[in-house]
Amino acid sequence: MPEEQSQTIMAVDELQAIVQRCQILEEADFKGEDFNLFQVAGQKCLEDGYAAQLLEVIQNEKNKVIIKNMGWNLISPLVRCIFMYKQEDDKREHCLKILDQLAELCNPKELFLSLLEQIEQTSGEQVCQTVMLLLQPLQTVLLKLQNKKAYSVGLSLAMIMNQLTPLPVPYTKQQIEEDKLGLCQCCNAVVDFAKPFVNELVKNMEKSSEYNDVELKEELLKFCMKSLKYPLLTAQLEQLEGIEEHPFRHFATEIVDILWDIKELIPLVFLRHRDRSPHWENQEFAEMEQKNSADSLACLSYLIFVQHLGIACFPVVFSPSYLLQCNMTHIEVLLKRTEESMLSKGLDLFESCLLRMEDDSLLHQYLEFRTFINVPQDLVKVMTLCPIEHLRKKSLNILQLFIDKFDAEGKYTLFRCLLKTSNHAGVEGYIIKNIKDQIHSSLTKACDNVWFTGHHLISLLDLVLMLPEGAETDLLQHSDRIMASLNLLRYLVIKDCESDNQTGVWTTLAKIERNFLKPLHVGLNMSKAHYEAEIKNKKENRKEAHSSNTVCSVTVGGEKMPAMTTEMQLQVLHSALFTFDLIESVLARVEELIEVKIKAVMDEHS
Repeated sequence: MPEEQSQTIMAVDELQAIVQRCQILEEADFKGEDFNLFQVAGQKCLEDGYAAQLLEVIQNEKNKVIIKNMGWNLISPLVRCIFMYKQEDDKREHCLKILDQLAELCNPKELFLSLLEQIEQTSGEQVCQTVMLLLQPLQTVLLKLQNKKAYSVGLSLAMIMNQLTPLPVPYTKQQIEEDKLGLCQCCNAVVDFAKPFVNELVKNMEKSSEYNDVELKEELLKFCMKSLKYPLLTAQLEQLEGIEEHPFRHFATEIVDILWDIKELIPLVFLRHRDRSPHWENQEFAEMEQKNSADSLACLSYLIFVQHLGIACFPVVFSPSYLLQCNMTHIEVLLKRTEESMLSKGLDLFESCLLRMEDDSLLHQYLEFRTFINVPQDLVKVMTLCPIEHLRKKSLNILQLFIDKFDAEGKYTLFRCLLKTSNHAGVEGYIIKNIKDQIHSSLTKACDNVWFTGHHLISLLDLVLMLPEGAETDLLQHSDRIMASLNLLRYLVIKDCESDNQTGVWTTLAKIERNFLKPLHVGLNMSKAHYEAEIKNKKENRKEAHSSNTVCSVTVGGEKMPAMTTEMQLQVLHSALFTFDLIESVLARVEELIEVKIKAVMDEHS
């Protein structure tokens, strides 16, 4: 007899011998040595391909008590062998049947701990496979537990989600279709695993209005909150062409449904300020819990108000401005993130809330809420710092939407705030163009708008028609703002007659000349002289080097440019001079218009 076959038969014989010895013992008489011998022999049978014999032992009615007490020991080797026998259908099938039998026959408490330990020990590419393999037996065991069921359900869901969280979330259509690690499939399997416990809670709540299994509800709520943060906060949830049922969209729908079923959906969306968390002694841990909760609630609002999941459950009594107010905290959370998936959710949620509103309908009092000031500032950061072009463009469009929704005083207050805080010439130029549009609207419409005429406007013009650092201002860096300011001043001079002086520009002209026009003249002369000298130096250096390929660096607009050849540097310097010429020509035109208007008035009076 070959040695290998002899060893295998020995393993099966050993198992039979241990089982026969234990059959005659009482349950209380089983010793630690019996457990160890049973585990070693059972593991040897599995590893050597004799799962069929092991299955027979487990199914034998005489061994019921033995399997109840010792079977849980086989979970770890059993899982290893199931993965090992992937290509050998018969052996794998026997192993899967053993797993089902153990779920039915073992001591639920011992098997529960063994299954959880197996999930906890898995890592990397095997996480989803292991979780999906053990979900059914774990569910079977949990449904048998009487004591501490809520705690055990919560522990299981928390352990599973903790194991899944390090895995990358598929984002593109191709990644979702491939589902390389099985995360899409696994998430939906976990929801199915939780459903019997949700149904149990709902059934008991329906039986009695006073019934409230607080512990089970809290555990299911924790699972939903974790799921909202991962994977749903990161996941792409738009419908994808060619994918009939988007796995993450399906998962999101199920999570929202659970929250509705356990009567937590509306409280989470509208009563978000209630203190649900225990008072943690560890401050750092408390802050982490608060941040996780903020991320989850932001994702939930996105699912409801952008993807319209569960929207049919909501009463239609809330005004668009109230919905915006409720969502501003969530929008702020999302816009502070740098990941594309989260930023785009924040922009979509903001846009969705604004599109529900009529223009000019948002009262200026809303700007007394902290978030209504913080969010546009975050939007400016996305516009100016985000490396993703389509998000920068979208944030600019949304800023304009936000401006359009406010009443006149709201627009005025917002403009003042953004001029003081944006620290970006392009954004300041954009705000100044908006101010010009509001002045035009005030001057051409019958309604009297006190915020963009008279003394209120003069106060705003003090912020607009000035140079941040006087004549020393870097004109190139601030060129967008300066051009917008000059265009606004030109418009005011043309549109507002000195005799009407609706805008107040004519009474404040001396201040405008002192704070803006004269320093701008001095700054232009200094800047042009500096850049012309730079050009002269570069040309002389080029002649000396006898080469236009010398690589060096140049500083423009306060920023050091990448290493460039002399020819490239000369192009940059000439471009700067062109900008100064452009500013100078508009400045000359504005001064000419002022002079003509003043002369016309003087002629009238003479």
